Amino acid sequence: MSSQNQEISTAGPKLRPRCRKDWMLAISARPMCGLAVSLCRSFLPTTPATTQSRSHLHPSSLSSNPMAESECDGITQRSVSVNGIKMHVAEKGEGAVVLFIHGFPELWYTWRHQIVALAEQGYRAVAPDMRGYGGTDAPKEASAYTYGHLVGDLVALLDELGAEQAFVVGHDWGAIVAWWLCLFRPDRVKALVNLSVAFSPRNPKYKPVDMLRAAYGDDYYVCRFQVPGEMEAEIAEAGGADTLLRRIYAFRTPGPLFLPKGQWYKDLPPYPSWLPQKEAAYYVDTFNKSGFTGGMNYYRAFNLNWEITAPWTGAQVKVPVKFIVGDLDLTYYLPGVKDYIHKGGMKKDVPLLQEVVILEGVGHFLQEEQPELITKHIRDFLQKF
Repeated sequence: MSSQNQEISTAGPKLRPRCRKDWMLAISARPMCGLAVSLCRSFLPTTPATTQSRSHLHPSSLSSNPMAESECDGITQRSVSVNGIKMHVAEKGEGAVVLFIHGFPELWYTWRHQIVALAEQGYRAVAPDMRGYGGTDAPKEASAYTYGHLVGDLVALLDELGAEQAFVVGHDWGAIVAWWLCLFRPDRVKALVNLSVAFSPRNPKYKPVDMLRAAYGDDYYVCRFQVPGEMEAEIAEAGGADTLLRRIYAFRTPGPLFLPKGQWYKDLPPYPSWLPQKEAAYYVDTFNKSGFTGGMNYYRAFNLNWEITAPWTGAQVKVPVKFIVGDLDLTYYLPGVKDYIHKGGMKKDVPLLQEVVILEGVGHFLQEEQPELITKHIRDFLQKF
C-alpha cells in the first residue's frame, strides 16, 4: 500500500445518444444502483492488484462435487425457517455474529474465504443463500422480492441465531439489501461494511428501471432481465448457467454491461484466474439446478420497490459504515456515482460513514478477487466496536 492518501479520477462511460436531456439531468443528479448499481469522505491508501492470467474452463470439465474444500474448512450448512420460507445458511465460528449478504449472480459461497478467516478471528460468520438463490426457497413472482421481504428474511434469521445485533457485510445486491436493513432496522446492525454498491438515495421523480433504460437502452443487463422467462430461455438455449456466469464473472470493463439478444453468449471469455475450476463448478452446478429466476426477480422488483419505499425518501443511514469499491467496478462508473461520492453526497446521506476505500486495479467481485485484502479491511473495521 502507498503511504499517501490517493484519489482516483477516471472518466465515466459515455451514454448513448438516445438519452433525452431531461432524463440525463435526473440521472446525473442522483446516483443509481449496481451489478445489482457508489464513495465520499476520505480515501485510504489504494492497493494495486497484480494482473493475472486466465485459463479457459469448459463446462464439461467442471467437477460435480466442489464442496469438499469448504466442508474441510469446518463450514457447517443447514436450513432454517424464516419469514415464511426455508433459508439455506452456512456458518462457522463463535462470538459476535457477522452476517454476510451476497449479490447477483452469487451464493453464500462467495463469502467462503471471509467465513473461515473471520471465524478464526473469534466471530460467528453467517452467510445465507438469499431468497431466490441456491438452497433457499425461490418464490416465482417478482412481487415476493420487495425490500420488506428481503430485510424481513434477515431479521428473522438474526432472531433464529439469537442475535440482537450483528455486524453486516454486503456485496452487490447484498449491499443494497444491507442499506435497506439499516434504514428499516438500524437497531439490529452494529456496523456495516458494504462492497461495490454505495448508498443510492431514492429519486422521487423517476423509477430506476426507466432511468437505466433511458441511459443505456434495452440491451443493458438490468433491462434484459425485466421480462419474466425471456432471459432464462436464452440462457437455456445458450447452454446453461456456465454461459451467463462466464460473461459476468469475467467482466472487468469500467462501464455498462450489455447483453444483446442472441449475441451475449458468443465468444465467451474464460473464467478469471481468481475463480478456480472446482470453485466455478459450485456456482455452475447450483445455478443449473436452481435457475436464475429468483436472482432476476430482484431486478424485476426494482420499480415496485421504488413505489413502496416512498416514505423513506430523504431518509439517512445512521449506523457506522465502511465502504469499499474497486476502480474497475462497473458500479463506480454509473451516472452520478462519482460526484455523489467525491462531492459529499454520500456523507450527507450516511452521516456515520467512517471510511471509504478505492482499490486500484480491482473489479466488481472484489471479495473473491482480493480475498485476503477484503478480509483485512472487514476485520480492521469490526475491531473498532
